[in-house]
Amino acid sequence: IYNVVGGIVMMFSFLNAGMVASSQRFISYELGKNDIKSLRKVFSMSVSIHIFLALLILLLAETVGLWFLNVKLNIASECMYAANWVYQCSILTFMLTVISVPYNACIVAHEHMKAYSYISIMEIFLKLLAVIILPLSSWDKLIVYSSLILLIAFIIRLAYGVYCRYNFIECKYQCIKDKSLFVEMFSFAGWSFIGNLGFSVKDQGINILINLFFGVAMNTARGIAYQVSSVISGFVANFQMALNPQIIKRYASGEIESMILLVFRGAKYSLFLLMVMVVPFYIRAPYVLQLWLGNVPEYTVTFLRLTLIMAMVDSMAGPLVTAMQATGRIRIFQLVISVIMLANLPLSYFFLSLGCKPYVVMYVAIATSLVGLISRLC
Repeated sequence: IYNVVGGIVMMFSFLNAGMVASSQRFISYELGKNDIKSLRKVFSMSVSIHIFLALLILLLAETVGLWFLNVKLNIASECMYAANWVYQCSILTFMLTVISVPYNACIVAHEHMKAYSYISIMEIFLKLLAVIILPLSSWDKLIVYSSLILLIAFIIRLAYGVYCRYNFIECKYQCIKDKSLFVEMFSFAGWSFIGNLGFSVKDQGINILINLFFGVAMNTARGIAYQVSSVISGFVANFQMALNPQIIKRYASGEIESMILLVFRGAKYSLFLLMVMVVPFYIRAPYVLQLWLGNVPEYTVTFLRLTLIMAMVDSMAGPLVTAMQATGRIRIFQLVISVIMLANLPLSYFFLSLGCKPYVVMYVAIATSLVGLISRLC
């Protein structure tokens, strides 16, 4: 239930994902040019836009999303109160994440990865503490867990804000009225919205589709697989996070050959790093899941293995995407990728309506990821 309800909120993440790319690109670009005045303007404009996006997501989530949760989703009636509580906490948690984006972007752009890692470790330990507290509570576990996750999101938001304010001179918000900068940033973000809409549908749309066909039990199997995969993929994502500012800065300073070499090495090393963990997990998936869960839901092993294959394909895409974002010319790229990723939903629906097994959606996802990687290279 937590997985599928949170998935409704995450459906709106494509709105934020566009501005994440925009904030990181423009802040890194201005740092590459060493223009402090422009950097301050970019940061303040980014904060203003993210506050607007957080309010827009709140509006959509409390109207369309709330209706979908209570009318369309396949959730038992006795669980609906807890599901609605989870939904409201998920909305507020996501809004806090959205507002934190400009501060995260500054830490990454300045390459203060030690601070980023310390805050991330603190977040992980707080989440672990939340899980340890759960058995001690006599209240509904879903309600307690979602409330604790919201509290943790608030603490992490404060940590990022305080660190940036005391370490980066540009991180002091001012109300900036610069139409040309707003148009430039929002134009870049607008095309990123389109591209990320495809990924949002691919991940969360399929989650909802599985719920409509098979119910929450199958959401559990897929959710567990994605949880394992996301932890493993997070290792490579953090490696690429340290790499991305250098790609953008080298482009900004005109070091094109050096940038291209960094992109190709980044793609290859990302795949090799991921394989170190994926191969043993793939081979020993039944053992690992049995050790972790005891009672392993049906199809979880298959979902996990297919998710790991998709993660290896996707691992090579990150540096390529960053290189294209550095140029600022992303319109055709985002349109093509969006169409490819959006194809996941109708193709998955087609195969499920024919009576295929639930994991057929992963074969569709792997195929579209391969096509997407080839398109990025082209």
